[in-house]
Amino acid sequence: MKVLLLGGTSEARALAKRLHLDVELISSLAGRVPDPALPVGPVRIGGFGGVDGLRTYLQDNEITAVVDATHPFAATITANAAQACASLRLPHLVLARPAWPYGDAIVVADDRQAAQTVKDLGYQRVFLTTGRSGTTAFRASDAWFLIRAVTPPDAETLPPQHHILLSRGPYDYDNELALLRDHRIDALVTKNSGGGMTRAKLDAAAALNVPVIMVDRPVLPDGVATAATVDEAEAWVRARR
Repeated sequence: MKVLLLGGTSEARALAKRLHLDVELISSLAGRVPDPALPVGPVRIGGFGGVDGLRTYLQDNEITAVVDATHPFAATITANAAQACASLRLPHLVLARPAWPYGDAIVVADDRQAAQTVKDLGYQRVFLTTGRSGTTAFRASDAWFLIRAVTPPDAETLPPQHHILLSRGPYDYDNELALLRDHRIDALVTKNSGGGMTRAKLDAAAALNVPVIMVDRPVLPDGVATAATVDEAEAWVRARR
């Protein structure tokens, strides 16, 4: 058995750690984040060149199963992997961490709807946590933004009034509470990434009655097998040895 693990998440690193000693495993990272947290075992970094490139890689490297443990919003690679695996009839699993409960959040379909909601509701001091690629929709906004990202967004994508906070989770409740208070945040914009590493901002927002605008997850490709936890994904892999 030879597994391609599409990673870049804490779940992918945890799965690699469990499997690398007795399963031939290659972890793949997109390469968009400098100095990424690396999993144990062999790692490749960079894109595949679309569906055709991924299909060729799977064939050339004699991959027998694929586990997609990418970020829930990495829709392109998830769709490409589903198509490539289906065409080659390879076992394919998506490790999809459970989404956060929406609660009282204002749910929107994408960044553009989030930006429009900020404008329509008149929010003036916004905590924006949609990542470096999520700032473009807000570049014409009159609001002030506290933008948290792992790597700096491109200058041309930034709104006129902003402060950039470069950091990588996990985040704790007390610090998130202080961040919202210190910056007088009146709205939080986030993606429904799920997981515990960045959940604290939602709890802090709830404690301060700060409204949450939450970008909904992209829909998974039809027919893909899914696992919600690292335990389930490990069991799926081991069942195919």
